[in-house]
Amino acid sequence: MPILSRMQQFEAACRAHGLPVTVQRRRIFEALCDRTDHPTPDQVYSAVKDTLPGVSRTTVYRVLDTLVRLGVLTKACSPTATTRVDPRTARHHHLVCQRCDRLVDVEDAAVDHRVRLPDARRQGFTIADYSIYFTGVCAACQEESTTHPPSRPAPQRARKRKPARSRSPAARARG
Repeated sequence: MPILSRMQQFEAACRAHGLPVTVQRRRIFEALCDRTDHPTPDQVYSAVKDTLPGVSRTTVYRVLDTLVRLGVLTKACSPTATTRVDPRTARHHHLVCQRCDRLVDVEDAAVDHRVRLPDARRQGFTIADYSIYFTGVCAACQEESTTHPPSRPAPQRARKRKPARSRSPAARARG
């Protein structure tokens, strides 16, 4: 059986789920196929808004959710809790920069061989797949911190507060 192109896989997934291959779904999927930067839905919107006149952010979010449900995209996690999409659906792992939030794919079969999955059946759970996120600092952020060390804010002095004047009972009564 011949290997299907990404677009053929997308079209087959839509049809298998009884969904039409709409212009919006096609253009959004096409915009993601060659990306490796794990874009946010807002970045996808920016990429397609000029080629899809009248498309809304809501439409982009809905289409991305649909494409994830179809299995032609995956969601990638991020420490900032920003949803990102990943056109790579085969198991792979990620490096996540704690400073700039960049996600980088990790291709290392040795990681999969070293992982010991928990026995989740005790909790009545069946593991279907997994992905590992390694956090750290990317090369660009490391370079930036050596060429432009963060400036330290000047220490702030504690300001002395004047004691509150107590008003006489007569003054308090007048309001």
